[in-house]
Amino acid sequence: MYPPVYEAAPAETPYIAPVAAPPAATPLPTGPAYGSGKLSESDDKMFCILSHILGIVVGFVAPLLFWLLKKDESPAVEAHAKEALNFQITLMIAYVACVVLAGVTCGILSPLIFVPIVYNVVMCIIATMKANEGKLYRYPFTLRLIK
Repeated sequence: MYPPVYEAAPAETPYIAPVAAPPAATPLPTGPAYGSGKLSESDDKMFCILSHILGIVVGFVAPLLFWLLKKDESPAVEAHAKEALNFQITLMIAYVACVVLAGVTCGILSPLIFVPIVYNVVMCIIATMKANEGKLYRYPFTLRLIK
C-alpha cells in the first residue's frame, strides 16, 4: 500500500509594506527670467552670454563692468555677471598660485599655468551655452566672494 498523500498547505506570502514614493527632486536654479527687469529679453540674453564668454579674453573686467552697470536694470544680468566675476576672481588666485609655484621650483612646475587656462576656456564655454538656454550656471570650485 501506498502512504497517504497530503496536500501541502498554501505557503503564506510574506507581508511587504508599501514603499513610499521617493521625495521629488528639487529643480536646479534657473536664475531670474530674461526680460524681467528694465532690459528686453534679447538684451538680457546678450549681456548674460557676454559676461561668461568675454571672461576667456579679458578675465574679470567684462563681468565686473556688466555687474556694475547692469545690476540695477536686470536681475538676470546681475546673477550671471556675479557668477562669472566670482569665477574669474578665483581663476586669478589660481594663476598667481601657479606663477608662485613655478618661481619657487625654478620653472619645474611652469607647465602648471596651463591648467587654469584650459579650465577657464572649458568652463566659460559651458556657462555660455547654459546662459543661451536661459539657465544660471554655477561654476564648480568657485569662491563666492561677491554675494
